[in-house]
Amino acid sequence: MGEQKVSKQTDQHARRTFMKALLNDVRALEKMLDEGRIESGVRRIGAEQEVFLVDSERQVAPAAMEILDRIDDERFTTELARYNLEFNLDPHVFGGSCLADMEKQLNDLLDRLREVAAQRKVDVVLTGILPTLRQSDLGLHNMTPLPRYFALNEALTGLRGGTYDLHIKGIDELSVKHDSVMYESCNTSFQVHFQVGPEEFARLYNIAQAVTPPVLAAATNSPLLFGRRLWRESRIALFQQAVDTRSTGHHAQERQPRVTFGKRWIDDSVLEIFREDIARFRVLIGTDLTTDPFDDLERGVAPELSALRLHNGTVYRWNRPCYGVIDGKPHLRIENRILPAGPSILDEMANGAFWFGLLSGVSDEYEDIRKVLDFDTVRSDLVAAARLGLDAQLSWRGGRSMPAEELICKVFLPLSREGLSSRGIDSADIDRYLGVIEERVRSKRTGSQWLLHSLSSMKRDAALGDRLTSLTAATIARQKEGRPVHEWEPARLIESGVWKLNYLRVEQLMTTDVFTVHQDEVIDLVANLMDWERIRHVPVEDDEARLVGLVSHRSLLRYLARDLPRGKESSVCVREIMMTDPIVVSPETPTLKAMELMRREKIGCLPVVNEGHLVGILSERDFMEIAGQLLEEKLKETTD
Repeated sequence: MGEQKVSKQTDQHARRTFMKALLNDVRALEKMLDEGRIESGVRRIGAEQEVFLVDSERQVAPAAMEILDRIDDERFTTELARYNLEFNLDPHVFGGSCLADMEKQLNDLLDRLREVAAQRKVDVVLTGILPTLRQSDLGLHNMTPLPRYFALNEALTGLRGGTYDLHIKGIDELSVKHDSVMYESCNTSFQVHFQVGPEEFARLYNIAQAVTPPVLAAATNSPLLFGRRLWRESRIALFQQAVDTRSTGHHAQERQPRVTFGKRWIDDSVLEIFREDIARFRVLIGTDLTTDPFDDLERGVAPELSALRLHNGTVYRWNRPCYGVIDGKPHLRIENRILPAGPSILDEMANGAFWFGLLSGVSDEYEDIRKVLDFDTVRSDLVAAARLGLDAQLSWRGGRSMPAEELICKVFLPLSREGLSSRGIDSADIDRYLGVIEERVRSKRTGSQWLLHSLSSMKRDAALGDRLTSLTAATIARQKEGRPVHEWEPARLIESGVWKLNYLRVEQLMTTDVFTVHQDEVIDLVANLMDWERIRHVPVEDDEARLVGLVSHRSLLRYLARDLPRGKESSVCVREIMMTDPIVVSPETPTLKAMELMRREKIGCLPVVNEGHLVGILSERDFMEIAGQLLEEKLKETTD
């Protein structure tokens, strides 16, 4: 997706032209492989860092374009949303101080970004999924205003043929719909690259696949989405569903999603993957192509293979093959897309070092990983690691299943250490980075565990919005300290004082755990709900879960006092007493406006509705809780 001048391929002639160019690129790559023109014998590593941008309230800040204009550095680039940015590291030869050099460059670039962002009162967060992200942030108004992103959205949405349905079940359950590809912008990652020779690509790619589950289990950092506690690494499920173009009929045909781990080991060459992806996945976007790769080869110039690289950028393998050119020499590399951003730069580098070491160590230990592991077992372990993190059971040689913690400490850390040592990585750096992994795993203090523990520890003291804001503020503060996550103290409710600003919109304050009834239920159920749950308002829904009414404590008392004495039966249905046209607000409604509305209309609650469906409720009790917290804080300030 690095190409700027792209367009949706709707014109049939343009589509055929681009497909011919794509197939021509594959043939050119085949010729280069046959003639030994791909660089070999050189090992380089690299990385891409994705980040979230947030404002002083710790909500998303759509400031990417302005920051890029100010930073004026080609290593920084856009992402799908205006509240995301990416920066790219220079390639480093694998050996010696490469890991420490990479960490230094990461910190230098991050410091530069923070400095420029601060000029706009924006901060930077390294996290797999931003805790304070809201569904209302995912509108097209926050899509980066470049043609390629709108073309990608139009193409994916057209293939999908409907809304983007997201359903993930963990501790909580999330089931939502959206109308664009912007779910993809919920994810940020730390993508690491490993250059390999063409003759070893298949073997090392299979190893990269095999070690993905334990690396992910140790690195989870994305357990929350829209306030729901889902998988330890929810990015895996979220990203796959975010760009899934399959319709219901396609699912029945067992077609692969565009985000994929693959279905089998590869046998001989990188061409197997590129050919399969062309065969399985339709061209989404194209670009004007001015050069023929065979002409470049005749002139002794390394071709860019622009069509192949553009199509490859729209197929999201968790371990993605990449073709590139450095100093005029073409090369192949494996891109690990599984690792989340954060929790700290040191944690990210430890994750990367663990993976780099495993590629080397496992390749030294096993000639052919396909003889050691079944592919379907590895694919199953990936899901287990994403769902459960270090609580997962993972498999290794002979199909033996072990707790992830035990397998990592007894098998994978020694393999990674040996792999790094044998490639000449500085011993102090090996100890530093793998020591972080070991301490994190033994203590089970991953980023996801820190987030969940912190969220739980604040539960009795504040609303969900307060806790999510405090998580984000605490993440920013601890990242700037540079310590690894296993040393972080839990987030505190009043973290950086930002919780006071967390009530600007209804969605930040509303209650989402709402008890509802169907319009044909008997009113006895409503009366019991109010008694059992100590609530004064019960929303009413129809068969399609649309809000159609509201029963208040007052209307129920009125019925009991006025209608029952007149001999009406007690088995009347809810629709007979409900208010059929309740005043409602949207999640984006300013809180002050909602307060004024409730005061003016003399009502005790406001149902919060999105596209006709109830998403929450705002009541007088919510405002009383805010008032209590503000008063308590004011009194503390006075006494101090």
